[in-house]
Parts: sequence; structure tokens; C-alpha cells
Amino acid sequence: MRIVSLCPSLTELVFALGRGADLVGVTEWCVHPAEGVARVEKVGGTKTPDVRRIVELAPDLVLMNEEENRREDAELLREAGIRCHVSMPRDAAETAAMVRSIADSIGSPEAGASVAADIERRIVEARLRADGKPRVRFAYLIWRKPFMAVNGDTYASALLELSGGENVFARHAQRYPEISAQELAAAAPDAVLLCTEPFPFQEHHADELAALTGLARHRFEIVDGEYLSWHGSRTPAGIEYALSRIEAARSGVSAA
Repeated sequence: MRIVSLCPSLTELVFALGRGADLVGVTEWCVHPAEGVARVEKVGGTKTPDVRRIVELAPDLVLMNEEENRREDAELLREAGIRCHVSMPRDAAETAAMVRSIADSIGSPEAGASVAADIERRIVEARLRADGKPRVRFAYLIWRKPFMAVNGDTYASALLELSGGENVFARHAQRYPEISAQELAAAAPDAVLLCTEPFPFQEHHADELAALTGLARHRFEIVDGEYLSWHGSRTPAGIEYALSRIEAARSGVSAA
């Protein structure tokens, strides 16, 4: 089978399902597993794919994500007679269903069932660990200039909510709302999680936000965006990581 993946987390999933050798094209942003993707032709970016080259590669299937990739590119590929699998899981349970669907599409149903079952087991464990404990009010920031957060209709928020968090911007009308330092201060989250992607937040940015908002510096933490926003084979580890960050924040709140 010949597969093109236009989403980094889906590329990682294909390798985890044992079908990495079937990949004939991936994006420039597909970096995991490093040794595996190094051998695969790059066909542009997630939003700038070389559609003509993809068609020339004659894939049996192109894996796409509704948010990462553009609808017009999917339409062009379909017009060229190429089958596209487009997904967009918004939480861990939907990710498990997506894994099964993709695994079936690429001929690895058993491997997919195993990964999906692991996700579902971790969901149950996360709920048990969070049950009865105080919710941790958090803000999850993905961008600077302007500052941008996530609302409740996002995978990262869902993972943190599953782990015992409560997104202070969950009900915002925009999935990725622009927020001011004043709005962040007014929301008074217990934890402000600064993601390493798409904007690479660093410790000095946490210092900056603490000064701008007047919130205590210990409330700010740099968190790994790959664990909290890559859905697929990384989801089991992502759930555990989300739990660790929420539990650490809860300990900080209790100590304060």
C-alpha cells in the first residue's frame, strides 16, 4: 500500500501501526520517528502541500487532519481520484475511534485495536485518579503577540479536563481566542500552561506574563505541546503527561 500523511501526529501513528514502510510522502513538519521519516519524501507543509507531486506519487490513501490541513487540498486530491481519510478528534475517546478507523484503512486492524484499547484504558484510569479531587483551573496558551489560548472544543483542553482540570476559557466562542494580559489576570487560573508549540514558549516568557498579569510566578509552567496536542499513538503518554501537570498544579495550589 502507498500512503501519504499530511499531519505529523498521523505520520507517527502510521509508524506505530507498523506501516511506516508504506509511506511515500510526508510533510516537512513530520519529525517523529526521526529515523523513519528521514527516509520518506517531503511533499511540502501541512498547509502548503505539493498537490501535483502527491498525485504523481499515486498513493492509495492520503491521511489528513481537518484543522491541520486545508479543505481545498483535500478536494483537489479527491478530484484527481485519490482517496483521503480526514479526521479531527477533539478528545481522547474520539482519538481511539480515529485510530481504529485509520488502522482499518491501512490494513492494520489488530495494531489499531491495541493502541485504541490502551487509550481507552488510560481514559478510565485518568478519571479514577481525578475523581473526588479539587479541579485545577487552568489556561492553556499557544501563542504570543497576540496571546492566544484554547477553548473547551480542543484536544488539548479535553486532555487536561479529563485529568482534573477546568479550562477558564472553555466557553469562549473562538476555539483559539486572543486574550489580553488583563483578561488572563481576571480569569485568575490556578495554572497557566505555556505550550512549546506552535509558539515555543520559554521561561522568560513566563516571567513576562507573570509581570504583566500580577499572577504568582509559580502558577506558570512550560509544557510539552507534542504530548498535549498530538493525537494518535502519543495519546496514552499524553494522558499520563496531562495528569502529571494537573496533579503538580494541584499540589502547588494546596501548598499556597
